[in-house]
Amino acid sequence: MKKKFMSLLLASSLCLSLAACGQTTKPDQSTQTPDTSKETPTPEPVDAKLSGKVTVYMPSPAGLADKLAEAFTAKTGVEVEQFQGTTGEILARLETEQANPLADVVILASWSDGLTMKADDQLESYTPADAARINNGWIDEDSTLFGYSASAVGVIYNTTVYPELNADWSELSDSRYQGDIAIPDPEKSGACKDFLAGLVTGAADGESIMQSWADNGLTVPGANKAALEAVTTGEKGILIAGVDYNAYSSISKGEPLGIYYPASGTVVNPRPAMILKAAPNMDNAKAFVDFLFSDEAQQLVADAYLLPGRSDVKCDNRSNLDEIPQITTDWDKMMGVASDTAAKLNSICQ
Repeated sequence: MKKKFMSLLLASSLCLSLAACGQTTKPDQSTQTPDTSKETPTPEPVDAKLSGKVTVYMPSPAGLADKLAEAFTAKTGVEVEQFQGTTGEILARLETEQANPLADVVILASWSDGLTMKADDQLESYTPADAARINNGWIDEDSTLFGYSASAVGVIYNTTVYPELNADWSELSDSRYQGDIAIPDPEKSGACKDFLAGLVTGAADGESIMQSWADNGLTVPGANKAALEAVTTGEKGILIAGVDYNAYSSISKGEPLGIYYPASGTVVNPRPAMILKAAPNMDNAKAFVDFLFSDEAQQLVADAYLLPGRSDVKCDNRSNLDEIPQITTDWDKMMGVASDTAAKLNSICQ
């Protein structure tokens, strides 16, 4: 994925949005014509004690990352430098920067990978603003992982090939789907990796289901984007463990796709935002995490077809959290098998 670094500066054109976000002085509501001959001063940031920058590593969708960065800068005056990539790319970058840490906040698409970072003692403990309204279980017991959003995986299908589909996970090994099923590469997609870990630890026949897909001609076209493209174009009819927000976004653009969550349940994967212990800009990092749970940021999350991290924020463009059947998940067990399970899936599909 293309790497993007963004430095967003306040400009006079943002005055109105800044006023909406942070000023407490009410505008003059009289009908008198304003004096446009006077220059309008640029409003001060909401939190004047903050300055400088914050460096944030975050996964797709890129549009959401950019909007969050822009809104945070408008609200605080703090510049946001970004690296956008897949979970695997972010983790690889962090590894190369161990001797000279650059990131302040890291967001991943995999809760289990976040737990691995916690186990490696890389994370700072913090209690974010609005913590009481965060979905149950979306903050770890040591307050180092903060699920500001989430995705779930489902079955995404091409409606020109299958006008209707509701097969459960095990039923996708049926001969009628022979050679027509695909899955994202779980070694590149954190969401798919965590789903497979949940399947093999939370379902009695999870291992055999995975093998049955391979026996039925399961292919691995690439990470989430490439895998969805294979189904959108009709190269494959069915995508197993496709990330839901990608499907909802594509459907809204008129693509011939459908999505459902199999009745036996799926894995809802909170996307952890984490503050690094080695963060060069610690105060700004904490402010950014606070912002992620603000009304404004959570609405941006919902608009991007992700599940919001706060229980009081609902979506009107996709299934909400309480409408998704879930596998019982044990994240500690899943973390222990996730990488091996992902590698095994790729091995048996070769």
